[in-house]
Amino acid sequence: MRIIILGSGRGSNCKALLDAYESRMLGSSEIIAVFSDVSKSGIMEVARTVGIPGVYLGHYNPTNLKQDDYWISEIKEFQPDLVVLAGFMRILSRKFIQAFDSKIINLHPSLLPSFRGLNAIQQAFDAGVKITGCTVHWVTSELDCGKIIAQAPVRIMPSDTLESVTAKVHAAEHMLLPGVVSEISEGFHR
Repeated sequence: MRIIILGSGRGSNCKALLDAYESRMLGSSEIIAVFSDVSKSGIMEVARTVGIPGVYLGHYNPTNLKQDDYWISEIKEFQPDLVVLAGFMRILSRKFIQAFDSKIINLHPSLLPSFRGLNAIQQAFDAGVKITGCTVHWVTSELDCGKIIAQAPVRIMPSDTLESVTAKVHAAEHMLLPGVVSEISEGFHR
């Protein structure tokens, strides 16, 4: 299974996937490229460090049809079987999603369907919930509403701060995402 990763940020989930890949924990998968809409993002540095192509495609704007076509074309050249959104902070166009139909998964930092969209950890913390977590789901044109593949709960303790909850959710993400990718590579979750 040929995997590409899309991200905008630090690249910690990309690193977790690459570590699992190097440890042969992703089944028959191969991570072939990392794409970003931020030229100096951490995810680009993570890709460079391990020798995987890191491709900067410019800012992604789903309403710019020419730009959308460019992104689709560049990613299709790698012939991915799975597109993993790991901290990709843009909403994909319907056309992009259809171009990679049933091949895109997203890692979201809440137990969906709760706390969709941006700042999900902050949303959960502010709401005072006792359990939050992370979700991997199939991407559809409706934001954070695709079929849930797997979730990992994180307990919020009375002594937790937003920073400590964030750290716990990130740790859960780093375990959940590689496990899901491995299961998909073995034919589960289709």
